[in-house]
Amino acid sequence: MQDLWRRSAIGLAEAIASREVTSTEVVEAHLARIAAVNPKLNAVVRVLADEARAAAIEADRMVAAGEALGPLHGVPITVKENIDMVGLATTNGVKAMAGAIAQVNAPVVERMLAAGAIPIGRTNLPDMAMRVHTDSSLHGLTRNPWDLARTAGGSSGGEAAALAAGMSPLGLGNDIGGSLRSPASVCGIASIRPSAGRVADAGSLPNEDKLMVSQLMAVQGPMARRVADVRLGLKIIMGAHPRDPWAIDAPLEGRPIEGTIRVAVAAVPPGCAVEPAVADGVRRAADALAGAGYEIVEACPPRYEEAVEVWARFLMGDMAAAFAQMGPIMGEDGRGFLEAFNRTVAPLANTTEMSQLFVQRYGIARDWSVFMADYPLLLTPTWTMLPFESGFDIDGPGAAAATKALMAPVCPANLLGLPSACVPAGLDAGSGLPVGVLLTGQRFREDLCLDAAEAVEARLGLDTPIDPRA
Repeated sequence: MQDLWRRSAIGLAEAIASREVTSTEVVEAHLARIAAVNPKLNAVVRVLADEARAAAIEADRMVAAGEALGPLHGVPITVKENIDMVGLATTNGVKAMAGAIAQVNAPVVERMLAAGAIPIGRTNLPDMAMRVHTDSSLHGLTRNPWDLARTAGGSSGGEAAALAAGMSPLGLGNDIGGSLRSPASVCGIASIRPSAGRVADAGSLPNEDKLMVSQLMAVQGPMARRVADVRLGLKIIMGAHPRDPWAIDAPLEGRPIEGTIRVAVAAVPPGCAVEPAVADGVRRAADALAGAGYEIVEACPPRYEEAVEVWARFLMGDMAAAFAQMGPIMGEDGRGFLEAFNRTVAPLANTTEMSQLFVQRYGIARDWSVFMADYPLLLTPTWTMLPFESGFDIDGPGAAAATKALMAPVCPANLLGLPSACVPAGLDAGSGLPVGVLLTGQRFREDLCLDAAEAVEARLGLDTPIDPRA
């Protein structure tokens, strides 16, 4: 029998439902895998062994009794440690919140449990999720399984590393500036940033009420090794919820596109200095899409650089209100990166400038909407460079600016509330590191993003999970 920790979430659910294997066997296989590889990666920061074993026993009882089963019945998952789970700390990666116990599950956790999933571990993130490199002052550094000296990305870096190394088949993360897609790209897995309002987002720690920037740009989403699992995860967690006043119910499948779907390809987006290895990955993905019947056109939405800069000004301008609370509880490295990043962004002098920023955002969104009426999909890099060595983002006075530049392609989707899927486009031949690409679509057209991502995966997908590599 193939190692159970190598299987997809869908494959495991089918095997459990058909009684090929038990949930107990699946959970034990993943607990053993965590024990074997997590010491090298530090991706899972809390193992829920007793809870998972008890849940697996109940899952097996339900199968034996012929009871109705959910789409993830008996399948283990992992959950980022800034997502509320009853009875567990929502630490946000900082020591001050190590004892901040959640009293209610986040909607995405609630829905995963209702689907039969079994949480098996909590995964690492940088302090307050405010860094694209996962190094927590509470839990320490998470390493990339493809190269232990490289970043696992952030802020969902623990989740991405756990999935890539086989500790979990499916996980939950979140994204306000690429935090679902950046770690997926550098760890060689798949993810999707859903449209704003597609997935209910609610939490109580550190605050139940959200800053404006979080209301408009932050999303919860699924991560997995295979696009099909990402799609299933999205189907399970999407939809309105009483605790999120803005989330809506919307069908995942949109209206069919007449004729051939046109994909705008920007291997080197405006203002981006893209490494040749990364640009080559985008072109490989474009060739894969062409082979699958898509029409490929070299083009890019208007005001691309402006969208990146407006994202940064909006994020940092609104979060300035929270710095006084966040700064003192963050570790030195995390706080230093946040302060340095903030210095790369033109400050907002007053509320008039914030209002004007919203006017600017609307204009960019309108121009992109007109563009995407002709090009329903946009293919770009995820990062402009290969995974950096740990500590790059705080190594010297220009590090924050360099980090801001490398992550530019993930930012427009956050600003505009668009769906954006990340999928591997093979390995760089020189370094052996994964290269992930983005497929960004019209709002609420996650189906188009995922369809195209599956076409890329069919030709360029990676053989994961992997054993950690020095």
